[in-house]
Amino acid sequence: MTVNLSVNLNKVALLRNSRGHDNPSPRVAAHACIDAGVQGLTLHWRADERHTREADVRDLRAICKERGVEFNLEGDERPALHALAEELRVDQFTLVPVKPGEVTSDHGWDLPRQTAQIAPILARLNDRGVRTAIFMDPVPAQMHLAAATGCARVELYTEPYASAWDTPRRAEELAKLVACGRALATAGLGVNAGHDLDLHNLPTFARAVPELAEVSIGHALLADALYLGLAETIARYLAACRGVDVAAPVTR
Repeated sequence: MTVNLSVNLNKVALLRNSRGHDNPSPRVAAHACIDAGVQGLTLHWRADERHTREADVRDLRAICKERGVEFNLEGDERPALHALAEELRVDQFTLVPVKPGEVTSDHGWDLPRQTAQIAPILARLNDRGVRTAIFMDPVPAQMHLAAATGCARVELYTEPYASAWDTPRRAEELAKLVACGRALATAGLGVNAGHDLDLHNLPTFARAVPELAEVSIGHALLADALYLGLAETIARYLAACRGVDVAAPVTR
């Protein structure tokens, strides 16, 4: 089982911005994550720049290229975002729908209604050698529709599974992800995942979905790092990506 861990450093940028200075530094955090063994880094550059800025994208792309790990840029339909992804030749671009006022991404693309809307964006990036992914809700019957967009991978929205972890719905939500993984593999698409994955729920998910190629984790990982330290936290998440049950910090 090989599931790559891509650490989302948006929260490092958010904390930096809260004081208006350069500490904590996404650049320093990027090197620390890579030193600890992660396979990739992720940034979601939003239009309001409430956390990640264009300069952060440029900095982390350069670091990833120098250090030999993948850089995943996430974002919406803004032309400036796609132009930057093309210019920097990011390893992966994940197209994520955004609605005004949202705190974080909370829904996937509505296919086939939005297929014609996003397909030209993906085609342009594909032509530039960028691996493309789209964010989708975990609805197994919808997975076959992703291929028509031209994406290479689908990032499954895992919040419903995570929120059901301590409830009777856990098995049901996990079964949806299992079915999604199988359907995407049948369609010839790669499987990524992200949102509210943590040390509690990640090992079970990794074991259950053998098609899983990559998880992108930011908030939970960086929150755990406050208690455990960044290197130790990453070591535990890398083990969790291999399906190993690991201890999580007590947070309440």
